[in-house]
Amino acid sequence: MPRTIATTTTVTREGLLEFVRPRHHMIVITRRADGTVQSSPVTGGVDEAGRIVVATYPERAKTRNLRREPQCAVLVLSDDFGGAWVQVDGSAEVLDIPDAVGPLVEYFRCIAGEHSDWVEYRRAMLDQGKSLLRITVERWGPIATGGFPARLAD
Repeated sequence: MPRTIATTTTVTREGLLEFVRPRHHMIVITRRADGTVQSSPVTGGVDEAGRIVVATYPERAKTRNLRREPQCAVLVLSDDFGGAWVQVDGSAEVLDIPDAVGPLVEYFRCIAGEHSDWVEYRRAMLDQGKSLLRITVERWGPIATGGFPARLAD
């Protein structure tokens, strides 16, 4: 059986956003107050300005951490766990209700399309007290796939 060889593909910013837009499984990596790493699996998207967006709650660890230290990393995964992935580094801002309502609508659209009842959706966001993370992309690694080093190819 031939071995799968690991790959890395360097991309432009537009190439990165093209890769990330259809992928919604992400891990947001922040720093706790003591400096240790906090990883949070999330559903995310890309807004019209090219920022990674994540809906959350104000009391979540990632939200508290990003209010204190906005630098973070986001690991964007393919639906297939063995598929391609990329790490994005950036700076986050946290939006809270009521300022988050409009951006939460855009978040929903970039992940799932149109909602059947936007009035209901907006009300739910207000009732739940949701927050939105907006991560400005500052740098990124190559798009990668796992596998064996090329030296081990059959």
